[in-house]
Amino acid sequence: MAIREGDTIIFHFSLYLEDGSAADSSKVDNKPVKSIFGNGDFSDAFYREIEACQPGHSVEFELEADDAFGQPNPDSIHYMDRSKFDPELTLDPGVIIAFQNMAGQQTPGIIRSIEGDSVKVDFNHPLAGHKVKFKIEMLEIHAAERT
Repeated sequence: MAIREGDTIIFHFSLYLEDGSAADSSKVDNKPVKSIFGNGDFSDAFYREIEACQPGHSVEFELEADDAFGQPNPDSIHYMDRSKFDPELTLDPGVIIAFQNMAGQQTPGIIRSIEGDSVKVDFNHPLAGHKVKFKIEMLEIHAAERT
């Protein structure tokens, strides 16, 4: 039986880069993902790959950049005045800093460069533009109430 839109799914994931190196895993801190299937948390391609996966089973698949985390968006790169940063922070290229967005949520930004008093911060997903491989271990599926 296929997972249907609106069903609650609980699963572990491991995420790998194209070269096979591990990028992330819910197993590191043993916190599985809980999501509503089809709600937009993931791409349509991701949902298609897991829709037949049942509890106790695993599935592995690759997603192209457009179907994974998308392509980098130049509008997500901002230049900020160095004085806006805590002087205690190390501002080196590659450092990831948590920023608070307008909604009060934490948003990670990657320091890309520092030129004088200008700090270039990239708010794109760190894996934007990258082909990735997922390994999904389905733990639970709870069918949505259907009318």
